[in-house]
Amino acid sequence: MKFILTPCLWLCSAITLFVGSATAQVNPVSVIEVQGRWQLLRNGQPYYVIGAGGETHLNELVEIGGNSIRTWGSENAQTVLDEAHKRGLTVLLGLWVQHERHGFDYNDTLAVAKQLASFKATIDQFKNHPALLMWGIGNEVNLSYTNPKVWNAIQDIAKYAHQVDPNHPTTTVTAGLNRAEVAYVKQRAPDIDIFSVNTYGDIAEVPKNIANFGWTGPYMITEWGPNGHWESPTTKWGAAIEQSSWEKASVYTERYQKYIEPHQSHCVGSYVFLWGQKQEYTETWYGLFTKDGHKTQAIDALTWAWKKDSLPWATPSIQALSINKQQANDNISLKPNSKNEAIALGQLIQYQSTLSMHPRNFQNTKLQYEWKILKESTDKKSGGDAEKEAEQLNGLIPASQNAKITFRAPAEPGAYRLFVRIQHNQTVAYANIPFQVLPQP
Repeated sequence: MKFILTPCLWLCSAITLFVGSATAQVNPVSVIEVQGRWQLLRNGQPYYVIGAGGETHLNELVEIGGNSIRTWGSENAQTVLDEAHKRGLTVLLGLWVQHERHGFDYNDTLAVAKQLASFKATIDQFKNHPALLMWGIGNEVNLSYTNPKVWNAIQDIAKYAHQVDPNHPTTTVTAGLNRAEVAYVKQRAPDIDIFSVNTYGDIAEVPKNIANFGWTGPYMITEWGPNGHWESPTTKWGAAIEQSSWEKASVYTERYQKYIEPHQSHCVGSYVFLWGQKQEYTETWYGLFTKDGHKTQAIDALTWAWKKDSLPWATPSIQALSINKQQANDNISLKPNSKNEAIALGQLIQYQSTLSMHPRNFQNTKLQYEWKILKESTDKKSGGDAEKEAEQLNGLIPASQNAKITFRAPAEPGAYRLFVRIQHNQTVAYANIPFQVLPQP
């Protein structure tokens, strides 16, 4: 048995602090190795993280079997920690280490010292909060960087956390996984207890590669979900083709069942992305909720995967979407102001306890379809940076709520997307298909 943290596991549980208007106990966390298997302990009991990245919809997370949330920064730490604690959730509290790609210079010793001082204050303030699970020191600092001194800065933060807070492990999060970053963390940031990875389409490679690259300790998957826009097929004009909610639901269940849950000897948990909604490439690509707050089909799939039981309700799904009988990978081109036909194949499915999905028609249920056309986003960033929403075009689609519509193509040449969604109870299924309008000779 190997203890990474100072072993005050049970003694520290007697420490109390003032949180809001109530006195609460510290819940000490450690990570241990027993006969080659790594495990988190919280209050001396095994704790496997079933988490989500985000600060909203906490009741829904509890309902589907989640036990933890992850933040990227600490701006709203007090509120987030308090709200999580009310619901029995823990928090991987992020410390947003500045990125070189945003202009931060890790050769600037004064700027680095100022950043460290800020994080010291944050650690001092929240180290005894009962909802705190661990410190997330930096997120994807390896994205488009050149100066490895960032890992020395992360070490300084992690070292201070260990000095003043023996009750919570430290982790740092990389964008993807490669040998160089593993080596840097091992050599320059030895006070990092758990290696964390954000991974999407290449998640299948993580369990084997993390050991091959030299990390023999515990690790976590701190973002995972559908295929990323950077790793998806594209049209001839460069528009990435997004998976439908049906395809994403299948991906979520498969990736959890194959590449996360079975690897608990070293993987101590995961955080699905994104427990909320944001504009990132499209308005639907990563969010597990819609703009108007409804859960998407993938949440039902996660419920089924996490709870391993039948769902007593039906889930909407869109199996296919076409324009003029063409699919997204057919590079659809339309004439300005032309009339075109779009068809969405929607149905209700059920998730059964046999851990297989059973699509079937619910003959007595009429599905309502919502359609819209958006311009292709021109404000596309990297690393999850904030983007402006794409512009919606009105007056091109009839008010029909049917699976088949006739719509008018935009008059202006350019790149667009046709979106469709259906809703059943509080769950939404969606799909979109990119198309271009070509100028007439």
